[in-house]
Amino acid sequence: MKTLQELKKEVQIFRDERDWKQFHTPKNLAMALSVEASELAELFLWDDNETSFNTALNKNENLKEEMADVLIYLLSMADVLNIDLSKAVYEKLEKNRNKYPIEKSKGSCRKYTEL
Repeated sequence: MKTLQELKKEVQIFRDERDWKQFHTPKNLAMALSVEASELAELFLWDDNETSFNTALNKNENLKEEMADVLIYLLSMADVLNIDLSKAVYEKLEKNRNKYPIEKSKGSCRKYTEL
């Protein structure tokens, strides 16, 4: 299993072999990421909660591809902006632990401002 850093390197190699770095601006990557996230969401369009699980099983290959596209663009953006995603995730989880203490948030989908 590859680490995020190793995956980021694979994405860099793929990009550089095609001379695409010139197009990888923060704006372009943010837009591409948004498009791919929308394509992922589209797979579940109009599904209710229960049906969404069946959709995921029936469209598994499409789902994996869209999820991979989202990650590829996210890794590309992290590369261009020199952001360590692993570190960013740990830092964000720590912030979220403070915003959503277990005793107030367990089993609730309320935003931290409403707890």
